[in-house]
Amino acid sequence: MNWTLLFYSERVREQIRAWPAGIYADFLRLAGLMEEHGADLRMPHWRAMGESLFELRCKGEEGIGRAFYCTMVGRQVVILNGFVKKTQETPPTELRVARKRVKEVKRET
Repeated sequence: MNWTLLFYSERVREQIRAWPAGIYADFLRLAGLMEEHGADLRMPHWRAMGESLFELRCKGEEGIGRAFYCTMVGRQVVILNGFVKKTQETPPTELRVARKRVKEVKRET
């Protein structure tokens, strides 16, 4: 039951790689779990955002990171956007970008 983890673009991959070490390590741990067991990790690691969009909730000593993703036919997870949280609320611009990208990715299939 292996899943494939893809990134929307190389830029998204590099944004996430640039996260502080502890947050990035948690992302890698959770990404590995998704590849092995599927994208539905449950709370507190995962949250449904509606309209085929999900949030991967990463934590480290340095703070909190969020990666938005969607799933595709063929057991694929596409990481659409990622950012380090600086406020309690998810920035509306980050959510807008992710919603736009999930529509693009779903339309291409």
